[in-house]
Amino acid sequence: MPSLSLRGVTVDFPFTPYDCQQEYMSRVIECLQRNVNGVLESPTGTGKTLCLLCATLAWREHVKDTISAHKIAERMNKEEMSTGTPLASWGTTATDGDTPTNYTDVPKIIYASRTHSQLAQVVSELKNTSYRPKVCVLGSREQLCIHPEVMRQESNHIKVHMCRGKVSTRTCAFYNNVEEKSTDRDLVNSILDVEDLVKYGTKHRACPYYLSRSLKQQADVIFTPYNYLLDTKSRRAHNIELNGAVVIFDEAHNVEKTCEEVTSFDLTPYDLASAISAVDKLLLEKAKEAGAEDSLSSDFNVEGLRSGLKINIEAIAKVKQMLLDLEAAIDSYEVPSDKGITKPGIFIYELLQRAHLTYKSKAHMFEALEAIIGYLTGQQGIFLNTSGLQKLCDITQLVFCGEPSEKDQKQQMESNTAHFKVHIHQDNSFNKKKTTTDVWASSSSKKQGNILSYWCFSPGFSMQDLKNQGVRCIILTSGTLSPLASFTAEMRINFEVSLENSHVIERDQIFVSIIERGPDSVLLSSAFDRRFVPENMASLGNTVVNLSRVVPHGLLVFFPSFPLMEKTLEFWKSSGHAERIENVKPMFVEPKGKGTFSEVMDGYYNKVSDSACKGGTFVAVCRGKASEGLDFADKFGRGVIITGLPFPPRMDPRVILKMQFLDEMNRKKIPGVKYLTGQQWYREQAFRAVNQAIGRVIRHKDDYGAIFLCDQRFKNSEARAHLPSWVRPYVRLYDNFGNIVRDVSQFFRVAQKLRPVPEKKPRPESCGEESSSGPPPSGFTSCSGTQSSSSTQKAKVLDTHIPSLKRRRLNGHPGTKGMARICIEYESEMQESQMKPANLLDALERGDNQRQGADDDALGEVKGSHFSTLSLQYDKRMDDELRGGKRKIKLVQEKRSVLEDVSEEGKASRAKMFLAEMKKSLSQANFDRIVQALQTYKRTDDLDVLLSETAVLNEDANTHSLLRGFYQFVRPHHKKRFDEKCLELTGCGCGYKPDHSLSKDERKTLLLNSATGGHTSAGVSSNSGVSSTCSQLNTQQLNQGGQHLNRPGLRDTKPGSVVKKEVHASFLAEVKKALGAERSAQLFEAIRRYKHTDNYETLVTTVVSLLTEREEDLSLLVRFSVFIRPHHKKQYKDMLDGLTGGQCAAAAPGGSEDLPGQVSTSAPVKTQSKISSFLSSSQRK
Repeated sequence: MPSLSLRGVTVDFPFTPYDCQQEYMSRVIECLQRNVNGVLESPTGTGKTLCLLCATLAWREHVKDTISAHKIAERMNKEEMSTGTPLASWGTTATDGDTPTNYTDVPKIIYASRTHSQLAQVVSELKNTSYRPKVCVLGSREQLCIHPEVMRQESNHIKVHMCRGKVSTRTCAFYNNVEEKSTDRDLVNSILDVEDLVKYGTKHRACPYYLSRSLKQQADVIFTPYNYLLDTKSRRAHNIELNGAVVIFDEAHNVEKTCEEVTSFDLTPYDLASAISAVDKLLLEKAKEAGAEDSLSSDFNVEGLRSGLKINIEAIAKVKQMLLDLEAAIDSYEVPSDKGITKPGIFIYELLQRAHLTYKSKAHMFEALEAIIGYLTGQQGIFLNTSGLQKLCDITQLVFCGEPSEKDQKQQMESNTAHFKVHIHQDNSFNKKKTTTDVWASSSSKKQGNILSYWCFSPGFSMQDLKNQGVRCIILTSGTLSPLASFTAEMRINFEVSLENSHVIERDQIFVSIIERGPDSVLLSSAFDRRFVPENMASLGNTVVNLSRVVPHGLLVFFPSFPLMEKTLEFWKSSGHAERIENVKPMFVEPKGKGTFSEVMDGYYNKVSDSACKGGTFVAVCRGKASEGLDFADKFGRGVIITGLPFPPRMDPRVILKMQFLDEMNRKKIPGVKYLTGQQWYREQAFRAVNQAIGRVIRHKDDYGAIFLCDQRFKNSEARAHLPSWVRPYVRLYDNFGNIVRDVSQFFRVAQKLRPVPEKKPRPESCGEESSSGPPPSGFTSCSGTQSSSSTQKAKVLDTHIPSLKRRRLNGHPGTKGMARICIEYESEMQESQMKPANLLDALERGDNQRQGADDDALGEVKGSHFSTLSLQYDKRMDDELRGGKRKIKLVQEKRSVLEDVSEEGKASRAKMFLAEMKKSLSQANFDRIVQALQTYKRTDDLDVLLSETAVLNEDANTHSLLRGFYQFVRPHHKKRFDEKCLELTGCGCGYKPDHSLSKDERKTLLLNSATGGHTSAGVSSNSGVSSTCSQLNTQQLNQGGQHLNRPGLRDTKPGSVVKKEVHASFLAEVKKALGAERSAQLFEAIRRYKHTDNYETLVTTVVSLLTEREEDLSLLVRFSVFIRPHHKKQYKDMLDGLTGGQCAAAAPGGSEDLPGQVSTSAPVKTQSKISSFLSSSQRK
């Protein structure tokens, strides 16, 4: 491993670093040596995380060497070394005079990033270095708790109080094992992320949450989400010691927003009403208990879970009175419905004083609230919403921070609120509130009232608080911090070291152009007065159409906001632009909610990976999930189009008050402090969002791509100056759109020749070889359209809401060779052969049949909110089934009657799920009307009646998908008309095809016709109608044409899937009876996730927690093995042996098809079982 010296520190690096990497590490070491803060920008793809880790840990090793040198010198009476080597050469390069003298004084490194998924990648990078420090990853109970009862709680604060109660009473078996396991060498000396820690805790039955807290004491490096540092409450809860520590914020472009959010709050009428309701019911209950005990005194004890804290009934009554007074104080203001009332920050104390909440009473009130929450969360069978009470606890801690003396209170209050504003505004969401999971929330808690908002407008408030904790230095780093001047001004701390680093790419890897006019010479602009002008939207559409033709593979299009994106897409659909783009690169649109995001992303990646297509277009918004959370490497992001400047919403109260706050601070002219003006901040926010979106295109040193800035305002020199430093040198200005098309075409021709992406093909001749690179991936996705070259990376830097993309990366594992690779492709092909019918009509019926197996398949089609409707919806159903992993190969031709029966069951199941979803989304009156309309339609066959009654679903965009869902109930002869009506009303059709208008008898006739000629000599249905886009092995290749696979008897074998479904249904019915509806729903959800993610650890954690609490449920745990995939069978059997002492493991079925009561009746089937066993055992070698 190469070593280099930077500022007197020897750094071990995995490879010879680039110049920009050396410069970055040098600046990091400078910050550490001089004890100064730094802000460092280095583009994505420059190895920023690796450089940061190596430089920091090398400096830390250097400090330890310096201490060793001092100790040796002391032992030798401070004389020169016997070799004549001066002491300075032993590491005294830190000339700041602050070098530690004891090993215990060596600074800890606190490494913070935005999410745990990003931290997991940092930990993975650390494993690639030569450094092996003691590490610890901090997480909440949400991520780390493995106690079954605590995990079942939905609210995080309830988990906290329940956990504290079990710990204080020593009733948590996992916590009781922590002390013993915390010194385990395998734990202390390993580099573990959150997932690894949970696996270790589950295996050793020790609490991962408290293990991480134990590891923190001895850790050299502490990894944590950065809200744990910036939020005073979280920092105190995790007991993070900052004095003398080095604090690093990676992905720091979000630090500004986080700093403001963790110190702000919105107290809604719902919060107060639910808090009052909870306290009121508790008060009533305890008053009854006191009366039943004939107590002469009202004094009795309520035992909190966390400790033996006791409060009397009078204290509970005072809490209720405080809540009532606070509610009355907030609602006493007459608030204009359009804007609200704004007060200085210090007004918060005046308002809370009216509820008798002051510095003097805050401690008693906080203790009372904590005790009440602890008591309520620990009660069995009492379901009360305590989120409002928890929010009051948090508010008390935030507002009344510090412990000033009585004479210093005024000064403390002014200091606390200098960067805040109080805003009181009407709550207009009471009638739009989404369905809550709090089934105990009463209607009284949904009344209308005023919202009390306490907003922070200076990120510097949190950063200065951090600095005051005595940190050695703070380093902020990210791929996108530009413009740096405004970013550092907002932080309110001094940064003596700054860097805008260059990129590792060459000139021929990036093309940047400002497109002032579209192909029709119309000026392009997203300015408020131009954005919705038809000529402007048409010209932008023409621009995207033309660029989609010349940019290969994946094209990203970013709009300034969701409303602008939706309006423009609506215009493009009506004008034909959308169809023209779809013809070249099918469009996928970023949804607002999280629910369908992964589906849309999967569809986009599948389309780009499909060699039969020209790629795909992903349409998203700046500041959205796609612009910040995803990595569109290589062909998944060859071009990015920025359609305008994404200024924050100008009429948003928070934006208005932020600008007013900055202007006020500027007018005060505080000596030595310089603030941005409101207008400057407003502009900087737009450019920072642009720069973040631009960063999606070049993701590593061999990547290449084009950036198109489609707004005339980018032509301004000031606007160009706000672009990242690595982009500015390559910006080109054009007078003619034709020249842009010419040059970008030439750019991609050259780039593809200079940097071809090698395609990895399977080698049939390597069947007998073993994989030399270890075991194959544990999960793989659909072979169709998802395979990519080994050097092609899919998006990998993701928030926790997209686990499917992490799963998909296993497909392209570069180390999977030989037998393992062939086995994967062989089983994928056979699985696909079973699924894919011979013609389109079979595909449609089979597609309906497959949807009965998973709830999310049915809901996915209803909720899908992307442009490429039919292709994505039908492909998704096929792909989702393939994601279920490997199964034993059964080459059987299923009988049509069985297919039809299963299809009918699937349709009925899907219809039930759809109606259940509709009932949750609509009022009871509307739901009843629509159900009545369906029954009328069934009797009268009058489509007009159905359309008129379902018109209510057209009023809200959120229910458009429900309207399209009625397509399944419409009779074949009405389907075309219904599809046209949906397209007219919602702008999106139902995926109608001429085949859908065929009656059941007509379809059956076609199916019979296709069945007579659709078989191959091998007894496997020919996939002539559905092609696979990846290279696969067939039976003949693997078995050298052996006749044992071509026996006619295979066609007459009874389908095993029918028997399997019956066994599964029987087992699940027993589970539901044993566990109850709520707990069985958790189990079913775990099975569904396992089907899609192949994550064995997550499945087993849930299953064991649910099926081991009662002795009588252990038999269900054993029988659950029917759901375990072959490559996990041995792990599951070993776990059963461990749990039952080997008594029940023998009862567990041994294979994925070994179902209770199933007897093989055909020799060919046995042959196939042997083949599957051979393949599975080969993979395990």
